[in-house]
Amino acid sequence: MALPAANPPDIDNVLTRYRTARSQQALFDVRPGASTGYDEFVDAAGNVRPAWQELAECVGERGSGGLAQLRSIVRSLVDNDGITYIEVDRHGDAITNGNGTLEPGPWHLDALPLVLSASDWDTLESGLVQRSRLLDAVLADLYGPRHAVTSGVLPPQLLFAHPGYVRAARGIVLPGRHQLFLHGCDISRAADGGFRVNADWTQAPSGAGYALADRRVVAHAIPDLYERIGPRPASPWAQALRLALIDAAPESAEEPVVVVLSPGIHSETAFDQAYLASVLGFPLVESADLVVRDGKLWMRSMGTLKRVDVVLRRVDSEYVDPLDLRADSRLGVVGLVEVLRRGAVTVVNTLGSGILESPGLLRFLPELAERLLGETPLLQTAPVYWGGINTERSHLLTNLSSLLIRPVTGGEPIVGPGLSSAQRKELGARIEATPWQWVGQELPRFSSAPTDYYPGGMSSASVGMRLFTVSQRGGYAPMIGGLGYLLAPGNAAYRLNTVAAKDIWVRTPTRVTAERIPSAVELPAMTSSPTRAISSPRVLSDLFWMGRYSERAENMARLLTVTRERYHEYRYRREMEGSECVPVLLTALGQITGTNTGAGGDYAEMVATAQTTLWSLTADRHRPGSLAQSVERLSLAARAVRDQMSNDTWMVLAAVERAVLHRASDPPESQAEGDAFLASTNNLTLAGMLALSGVAAESMVQDVGWTMMDIGKRIERGLGLTALLRATMTTVRSAGAEQTITESALMACESSVIYRRRNPGTVSVAAVAELVLFDAENPRSLVYQLERLRTDLKALPGSSGSSRPERLVEEIATRLRRLDPADLEDVTPEGTRAVLTKLLDGMHRDLRELSGLITTTHLSLRGVMQPLWGPDERRLVP
Repeated sequence: MALPAANPPDIDNVLTRYRTARSQQALFDVRPGASTGYDEFVDAAGNVRPAWQELAECVGERGSGGLAQLRSIVRSLVDNDGITYIEVDRHGDAITNGNGTLEPGPWHLDALPLVLSASDWDTLESGLVQRSRLLDAVLADLYGPRHAVTSGVLPPQLLFAHPGYVRAARGIVLPGRHQLFLHGCDISRAADGGFRVNADWTQAPSGAGYALADRRVVAHAIPDLYERIGPRPASPWAQALRLALIDAAPESAEEPVVVVLSPGIHSETAFDQAYLASVLGFPLVESADLVVRDGKLWMRSMGTLKRVDVVLRRVDSEYVDPLDLRADSRLGVVGLVEVLRRGAVTVVNTLGSGILESPGLLRFLPELAERLLGETPLLQTAPVYWGGINTERSHLLTNLSSLLIRPVTGGEPIVGPGLSSAQRKELGARIEATPWQWVGQELPRFSSAPTDYYPGGMSSASVGMRLFTVSQRGGYAPMIGGLGYLLAPGNAAYRLNTVAAKDIWVRTPTRVTAERIPSAVELPAMTSSPTRAISSPRVLSDLFWMGRYSERAENMARLLTVTRERYHEYRYRREMEGSECVPVLLTALGQITGTNTGAGGDYAEMVATAQTTLWSLTADRHRPGSLAQSVERLSLAARAVRDQMSNDTWMVLAAVERAVLHRASDPPESQAEGDAFLASTNNLTLAGMLALSGVAAESMVQDVGWTMMDIGKRIERGLGLTALLRATMTTVRSAGAEQTITESALMACESSVIYRRRNPGTVSVAAVAELVLFDAENPRSLVYQLERLRTDLKALPGSSGSSRPERLVEEIATRLRRLDPADLEDVTPEGTRAVLTKLLDGMHRDLRELSGLITTTHLSLRGVMQPLWGPDERRLVP
């Protein structure tokens, strides 16, 4: 959505506001470098730098009102794309709400990009590629000949004491020229305008997915500015990464199968992992999806196994194998290390690559660059002082209050300026006791750049960048741009804590007329992916429950809408026969959700509490079967299989989440306000679920995953229908009550219009049953669901036509065909329709059994222990 230009560019006004904001930042905010650091936007003379000219004009045209609108557009696009981030505490554990529920929060993104000139990028690119080559050489040496240690350049304790060093990884070699596959590098600009490295990320670098998603959002938010500046695209890097992953496969792999190994949806960067997997076109897997058999790594798929050749690892090294590494890990695959030793699979980044993140290693990188490459680093780091050297230890102890203190054995950095005198004294004693375990580093410096993140118009904020490279046959390919970020205020910035992301726009050199993708990253002609039909039991289970929860939410929204309407119609008209429908519908809600809805008691008390009950059934996510709970669980299931979903899915889900979630469990004091919320929420949810059905029907490939989702949908629709009819139609009531209750039930199962067309002016249980139970042309009928289930089960891989689920569906359909709708009219002396009751109870029970059978036969992991290695090894086991 383009923002209209309101006025001619007012650069002077922009500069005045920016200078004022920066002055206020220096006075009232303690962000590092706020007043003395390098200014990305204006030069020393106060003029806008050439690279930022178009952005300054854009801001001048929009004014403060346009910037506020731009912030709103970016927030909306982030929500629509489902970009989330899970906050973690200092121990790396996900932060939950008061009830222990994990809540992914929205991704914070600044609307204004960080613009880099072509010359600045040339400097960064050269230094970044060289640094990747240097770290690659160090990694190969530390797990190979260890010349760095034996020559005395690197003290051995700095290698062996760091948790990133994995002894089991020694001897494991990646195919090709490079051992470091993926490199992330945090960089900022010092006051002199030079770039400095603040951290290297080599364990399982995160952020590349966010960088690609940010570009999509910002380019859509300000397309006119994007067109005017024409930043170099970041997408070719994804192509380079995809090619590099395929190229990293063992030589024996003819059609390499690549997967992305994730810790799961509780990882703080779960979106980053899923988005990158979807961009690459490779399956996102978790530990439960993989297994070692016969000395190879396999992916589970519908009762079969598919050989895996390459794993892009997003799980820390120590967790990837509970057999050889951390025994308490639930994120890895038993036996994976041995498969790596055999060369039967490639895992990148390679195990043990986290050693390159050691702060102790950082101190000796210049010497290692000279020894291993014969070069001087182009990108400098802030000076580092190691406690193992007497002169440096003295400097470290003397300047504790102005350094960043890092333990070389792992752990959080300590910000010297934030320590009290007592804390500094205690830390000094610890350093004196074990000096080799500590390094001190000069505090990082950050430049300032324009931001629209904070309310009140454009302001100034400290910024940094995370840049990425991926190995190629000829060297390293950098992402053009990367993940920019706004630093947190105060001392938190020194630990690289951030408050929002920033897209990085790299300007095209004036001598270049068109952006070309280098031949090194062009993909060769590829045959169809060998993973196109792969779906693990975990993925299929999440898709199955997506189908169930979406249908459950739709059913609940319809029933809540009908109940609310009948409640308002009859709450003051108890004398009317039709008023009996209100407690009946409330009873139906209670039976369907398995919770107490207050029905069956005193009518006046029921009326008094109905509003609270309807609110709870709508907004209380902790109430079983509520609308909010169904939406929340639908969202969690969808995020677990994000790589299977289209982008439109998140636009729909985001709108529903905004409407339903994050509401109080109790209704507001204003009844009008509460009723307006219930009406809009139910309508928006219903619209969202219908849209989601449309997306599934028109945008998803109808493969085994789609089939499993449809199976879940059909089972849930059948369960909802039988439960609704059981609660509303099995007891005989007065004619007026029967008519109102029947009409309400038909509305709740979306069959009222066709019923009135076929049966004008009459109410008949047989006619209702004919339409919603036996009519094969009605997509809401029970027989229609059974026919779809029969078709879906037949379409599953390995279907025999006589599996237990298929036999059960056939038995249910046969029993239904043998019934005459007229028989369902029979009434017992007690006033119940016994045949209808028996039918509905049996169908409901059988559908639940069918769900359990599908879970057991298709969605569960086999628990039988199997040998890890091949036949030769088995004979050696006594």
